[in-house]
Amino acid sequence: MTRSRKVLVWTTGIVLGLVITLALVVALFDWNRLKPFIDDKVSQAIGRPFVIHGDLSVAWQREPEAGGLQALLPWPQFTARDITIGNPDWAKQPQFAQLKALRFRLSPLPLLAHRLVVPSLRLVQPVIDLERDAKARNNWSFAPPRDHASSAWKLELGEVGFDRGKVAFDDAVTQARLAIDVEPLQQAIPYAQIVAQTSDDARAQARSSAGAGSGKALAGDDRDKDADDTAARANATRYQFEWRASGTYQGAPANGHGRVGAVLALRQTDRPFPLQARLQVGDTHIVLVGTLTDPLHLGALDLRLWFAGSSMAKLYPLLGLTLPDTRPYATAGHLRAELHRGSGSTFRYDAFRARVGDSDLAGNITVTTGGARPKLTGSLHATLLQFSDLAPLIGADSNAQDKQRADGGSQRADKVLPAKRFRTERWQAMDADVQFDAARIAHGEALPIDSLSTHLQLDDGRLTLDPLRFGVASGDVRGTLALDGRRTPMQGHVALAAQHLKLKALFPTFETMRTSLGELNGRADLDASGNSVAALLGSADGEVKLLMNDGAISRNLLETAGLNVGNIILGKLFGDRTVQINCAATDLAATDGLFRTRLFVFDTDDAVISVDGTVNMASETLDLDVKPQTKGLRIFSLRSPLYVRGTLKHPDVGVQAGPLALRAGGAIALGTVAAPAAALLALISPTHDQPENTCQTVLGQLRSSGKLRVSEPKKSTQP
Repeated sequence: MTRSRKVLVWTTGIVLGLVITLALVVALFDWNRLKPFIDDKVSQAIGRPFVIHGDLSVAWQREPEAGGLQALLPWPQFTARDITIGNPDWAKQPQFAQLKALRFRLSPLPLLAHRLVVPSLRLVQPVIDLERDAKARNNWSFAPPRDHASSAWKLELGEVGFDRGKVAFDDAVTQARLAIDVEPLQQAIPYAQIVAQTSDDARAQARSSAGAGSGKALAGDDRDKDADDTAARANATRYQFEWRASGTYQGAPANGHGRVGAVLALRQTDRPFPLQARLQVGDTHIVLVGTLTDPLHLGALDLRLWFAGSSMAKLYPLLGLTLPDTRPYATAGHLRAELHRGSGSTFRYDAFRARVGDSDLAGNITVTTGGARPKLTGSLHATLLQFSDLAPLIGADSNAQDKQRADGGSQRADKVLPAKRFRTERWQAMDADVQFDAARIAHGEALPIDSLSTHLQLDDGRLTLDPLRFGVASGDVRGTLALDGRRTPMQGHVALAAQHLKLKALFPTFETMRTSLGELNGRADLDASGNSVAALLGSADGEVKLLMNDGAISRNLLETAGLNVGNIILGKLFGDRTVQINCAATDLAATDGLFRTRLFVFDTDDAVISVDGTVNMASETLDLDVKPQTKGLRIFSLRSPLYVRGTLKHPDVGVQAGPLALRAGGAIALGTVAAPAAALLALISPTHDQPENTCQTVLGQLRSSGKLRVSEPKKSTQP
């Protein structure tokens, strides 16, 4: 045998012997000797105590998905039994997790660079404790302590799989305490099947929570074509586990159930993790179905989402968004979220539909975080808005037949002004910039508000509606509203102007108005302070002006409008019959909630009536004198003045002692009324399709002479 051949034989034998020796060492090696090393390195990587209490075994096999040299090397697959992972010192429970077993594969070559690369991790019967304290410290964020020397070892997880287990959630920030059980399904369920089932369940819940019309209003919520790509990818992953949760949230009972997938890909954004949940917190119901991708960074959330409950304001503890008090509601839409730790996140609730009371809403909203406060932007459109559904926004009862309900006892039994407090403490929790319009507003035929549009802005506790526009009775009401919730008490300003409100459209059910050519014009400019409508009006400073010409009035009309005081006065003066109004002019000056008449006069076919005195909105008390003067001798009862005392809810109207000694055809002295009359004349804006406004004649007399001549009555065709 030649020398070179001997060298080759010996070399081959040595290498083969080393391989056999290495194989024997690996096969016979007691891997439990490595537990201290593994415990130490993993503990350094996660910043928590990590201990393998049970047996540690290893199986070797090649990784078919690996490339290059790693594909040639066998990878160790560890099975560690009886694992505990510790909690931070501040946590209530000593252990973050306990596992019956932990199985994971380890890439060998990255170990040379002090990297623990684990492509796959399997948790066997985990028991996990999730905690967050009042300082917002949580135990699910893993990082070495700040005072600990930086470890050279880094942990990189690829995907996490699990089977049945238990999770406890204790959050002091949201005051949530939940116990969650996870169990495997008997068989995997396709994504599309769960989506269809969830949609049906959500519509049924909407009908139960917000009324029969909600199911129909949200009927199209399962035809979201934008989610097709996500759904196609999610179909590759089936639901394999179900979960159930029970406990409390913000002191209210909370429970839920749902389904999830089996493998959570932490880094692969093309492998969505399917989610499905049905939750109830108090009387608020939340249903969702969709996917989570890049969960290590909560990178993207894509859900079909339904809400239903008794009031949107109750979503504040759940979402952290300042939403108004509403009647029962149900909403459905497509929620997309891009969640970025530290740099802010974006939530988009697209193409949503909502049923609030009897109103139908739709639109798109976006919530962004990362600034001083979360900010909500978007646009809302109401195809049908019931006027009664706006009542809770100003603290009033949404149902006139249910006055005894008095939300939280805030409505005073002997008062009529809404006293429910605005939740200004929530206004600084977020900012908002929302465009809202309602194409049609329904309030029966008694109050024909045609439309509503406004631009709502909420900036660091200051709420503005500018511009604010109502379409009313073929005319409109325009203006602005500003409420500063940063100040205590809240400061408010309102400026509104009503133009060309047609009387025949304003009172369409009132027979004598149907042929009227008259209209209503007015203006209000008030500053106030207080945290309710009652408090604001009770502190108001400013003025209110109102003109009505060529109309008619009756007790039935005033009763329909809820004007109890005017209803009683009219009954005292004219009985139950309809009274034609040539001109009604009102100019009120307000100081600290005391509204004083600068000018208040009615010119009718039968008499001229002046009103002097005050209305105290703070105490809701009345102190008015009503002085009528008849035109001719037709209505003898009008020869005596009236007094109006009592309150808005219980007015006391009576006849003053002594006759009103004024002869027919004389003059009523109205004090210094030239300036108020001139100011009221400015409200009249002539139109081409209407003859001269009757109030121009009446106010012209008052401006020039300070007196209104009482003319002879018009001939009446009434018996």
